[in-house]
Amino acid sequence: MTAASEHPTQANAERRYTVTRADLPLSCPLPSMALWNSHPRVYLPIEAEGQCQCPYCGAQFVLED
Repeated sequence: MTAASEHPTQANAERRYTVTRADLPLSCPLPSMALWNSHPRVYLPIEAEGQCQCPYCGAQFVLED
């Protein structure tokens, strides 16, 4: 068990997230976030346009190369 899985970050705490190709496939909430206080996990298509928005919480994700 890693430190990140022992203490997950708060889900949907930010309105904008920068992600890298290492984070693909992209989901909201991110795997490092706690799910107990969030919406269901949804996978987001970010590869084509380099950015996308979560339909549940409105968080904006930007792909950084």
